[in-house]
Amino acid sequence: MSRLPPLIALAVAILVPLLPGLPPFWVTLLDYIGLYAIVAIGLVVLTGVGGMTSFGQAMFVGFGAYTTAILTTRYGISPWATLPIAVLITACAAYLIGAITLRLSGHYLPVGTIAWNISFYYITGNLDFFRRYDGISGIPPLSIAGISFIDSAKLYYLILLVVVLAILATQNLLDSRIGRAIRALRGGAIAAESCGVDTSSAKIFAFVYAAVLASVSGWLYAHMQRAVNPSPFNIEASIEYLLMAVVGGAGHVWGALLGAGIVTIIKDQLQDLLPKLVGQQGNYEIIVFGVILVAILQTAPDGLWPLIVRPFRRLGKSASRQARAAVEALARREAPQRGNALLEVKGLRKTYGGLVAVNDIDFSVAGGEIVSLIGPNGAGKTTTFNLITGVDRPSAGEVRFGSRAITNLPPRLVARLGLARTFQHVRLIAAMSVIDNVAIGAHLRGHAGALSGIARLDRTEEARLFQEARRQLERVGLLGEADKPATSLALGQQRIVEIARALCLDPTFLLLDEPAAGLRHQEKAALAGLLRKLGDEGVAILLVEHDMDFVMGLCERVIVMNFGSKLAEGTPAEIGRDPAVVEAYLGAVA
Repeated sequence: MSRLPPLIALAVAILVPLLPGLPPFWVTLLDYIGLYAIVAIGLVVLTGVGGMTSFGQAMFVGFGAYTTAILTTRYGISPWATLPIAVLITACAAYLIGAITLRLSGHYLPVGTIAWNISFYYITGNLDFFRRYDGISGIPPLSIAGISFIDSAKLYYLILLVVVLAILATQNLLDSRIGRAIRALRGGAIAAESCGVDTSSAKIFAFVYAAVLASVSGWLYAHMQRAVNPSPFNIEASIEYLLMAVVGGAGHVWGALLGAGIVTIIKDQLQDLLPKLVGQQGNYEIIVFGVILVAILQTAPDGLWPLIVRPFRRLGKSASRQARAAVEALARREAPQRGNALLEVKGLRKTYGGLVAVNDIDFSVAGGEIVSLIGPNGAGKTTTFNLITGVDRPSAGEVRFGSRAITNLPPRLVARLGLARTFQHVRLIAAMSVIDNVAIGAHLRGHAGALSGIARLDRTEEARLFQEARRQLERVGLLGEADKPATSLALGQQRIVEIARALCLDPTFLLLDEPAAGLRHQEKAALAGLLRKLGDEGVAILLVEHDMDFVMGLCERVIVMNFGSKLAEGTPAEIGRDPAVVEAYLGAVA
């Protein structure tokens, strides 16, 4: 994206308060826009990127505001000293709330955040410790080196500085290893887990990060207003914060600033304009406000920021990661020896009520061996994959990898051992480029944390991760598509991208679910060549495939499933002559 729109937005934000004759009221309104934008930036990470809807951000604004209000008025602590305390208290509270609430899914998650926000509102409004609904007054203004920020114009630039820092920190975060993990939560959590991403930790981090930004906004709000009470932290305020993020563009950091400005100005102007138009007082602005917002969302469902930056895209210089200089390659696992047993499946069984999906399956795969799992649709092949990789838990049986039992390990721990997989239904993150999707596969091969990402101390490691992603894309023949949106590729190419992502894990065992589906003849030949090369390197491969020509020409051994049970096992030639297999599967295909 071109940097011109953000630079224009920043220039406007700096120059507007300097306009001659600008009423002080408008400067104060700009202060509020900045405060709201800080909260909305956190919602970009949590909701727009992470896919977790929260109606509880006003509560975390309240945490920051009440913490500094209590500490400065009752204990005489410096306002600047209360900032880290407010952040710490909010982070701890958000971690505990998130650990409970983020276990919910679907519509239960936003309902849960509503419950927390309502609870906070009534607790602060009914306890003497918070001075009930009267609130706390006499909060000292902020000051630095004798300069007091009691004036709205002076405070504006402090708020703007915090907004800019929040934007830069968030952009850096989303462009990091942890940021990719958060981005993978939206529609790709299972795939991310299979690449070693701890999705539970990623969810909680996003929740805490958004809460901390809200807390900073509340801290600034308390020292701007110099008084706090429960009213600004109710559920209505949380809804407005979410609207700001959505109107600006929930997936775009700069959209949070735009959305905060639009929603705040429209709401304020309607409160003055409508009583004059209708000739009487009333809450008509709420109705009209809602109609305007619905119209905006109908016109721009992805928010307004993408519409603004679209004309500037051609002006932006390519930021392709392919242009980065080569760096030291990532360390690699020791390849297993060919012929040594690597995966053993014994008595594997999976039932769903009275349905037996996998019925006491036994087989093994050795290092460097290419084995195919075939059978009619519904035979239990993909379920077997899910049981091996920890996506599903077996009802009975055992899975061993090397000398270790992995039967009940979660997918991220299975991935740590060197098992990588693709999926029957492609699981790429739609909002990410091809190379970003592939780089998720190298998640376990990096170590940089969130703070390193925010401070951009992870650039060397990031360069190594993306060099590995480019290397794997080149191996599968898709390096030229690296910077395209992942879902813009044909379905067959998307499957190949999944293989490149799996290879980024540096696996010793590869599970491929219908890898040749959607590929043309030459592409299948290239894929077969790649798999043979991997086998020669010692990588064991277990694949599910319906293309019998592909299977018979590639695999050393074939396992046939039917109705959840193993029907036959042998070389391709033996399977092709087996009457039971011909009747159950091969004959049906013919």
